[in-house]
Amino acid sequence: MNEFETKIADISSGGLYADDIDILQVNLGLMCNQECAHCHLSCSPRRGEMMEWSTMELILDVVKRVECQLVDLTGGSPELHPDFRRFVEILRAKDLPVQVRTNLTVLLEEGMEATPEFFKDNGVQLVASMPCYLEENVRAQRGEGVYERSVDAIRRLNTLGYGSEEHLPLNLVYNPGGPFLPPSQVGLEADYRRELKGRYGIIFSRLLTITNMPIGRFQIYLRKQGQDEEYLQLLKESYNPQTLEGLMCRHQISVGWDGTLYDCDFNLALGLSVDHGAPDRIENFRLPELLPRRIVTGIHCFGCTAGCGSSCGGALVN
Repeated sequence: MNEFETKIADISSGGLYADDIDILQVNLGLMCNQECAHCHLSCSPRRGEMMEWSTMELILDVVKRVECQLVDLTGGSPELHPDFRRFVEILRAKDLPVQVRTNLTVLLEEGMEATPEFFKDNGVQLVASMPCYLEENVRAQRGEGVYERSVDAIRRLNTLGYGSEEHLPLNLVYNPGGPFLPPSQVGLEADYRRELKGRYGIIFSRLLTITNMPIGRFQIYLRKQGQDEEYLQLLKESYNPQTLEGLMCRHQISVGWDGTLYDCDFNLALGLSVDHGAPDRIENFRLPELLPRRIVTGIHCFGCTAGCGSSCGGALVN
């Protein structure tokens, strides 16, 4: 047992186990038009890792067998994959709900101008990174000009009905700018609505708060600041057992760009594939073994269980 499993032993003495697979998360590759300071996957325009179509075909076969409620496409910038539209269209033809995690600015890149209309035409749900409603905080995390371009992209999406029409949700994502936990998701959402509506006329569906994991570029930042041990201690001391039931690893599975299976996106970043006897490749996907699988955990799991909890869908408890 590792330190995290020791912590949860009074609730789950044999480790952490999956309950179901409601969400199939697919990482299409690590190429991104941005290079964010907090990125746990260290994505950038220089990354060439990208999912092959043969792997995408295997996923299309798997979704026939998994009665998941959502296919969640992520990256990098998933929109930059050359087969992105083809993949989305086939998934939607199967009547599967599709969600795309977008950094917004990619929608303004050359050759991507028609992507918002493509999203609307295919009923794609959107989760968009907007780490703060203040320009200076976004600039610190994501670089010069990103805030302005993000605002422009949201306005464009708003004109298409995103954020106002029920079947076109536009959820924004906040993550802290430093080694601290997110504030209350409910309270911060009210701040976002007031500030973005008042300044730019922007509307959105929900705000999702996500804790920065002590991995990837954020871990490098912490070490440079000499705050890595202090931050990890904060996560441990903020452990909340009420978050365990809703942990994303218990309700989804992630497929890496190379077809490797992971319990979550953070394990993907750390190279910790599905283990404990369950198949760890998409070509060996066997639902009876993956549904009740024991989850691979580590010290980073304190990030998802700290405070109000954290997941790809935001906070886990009020």
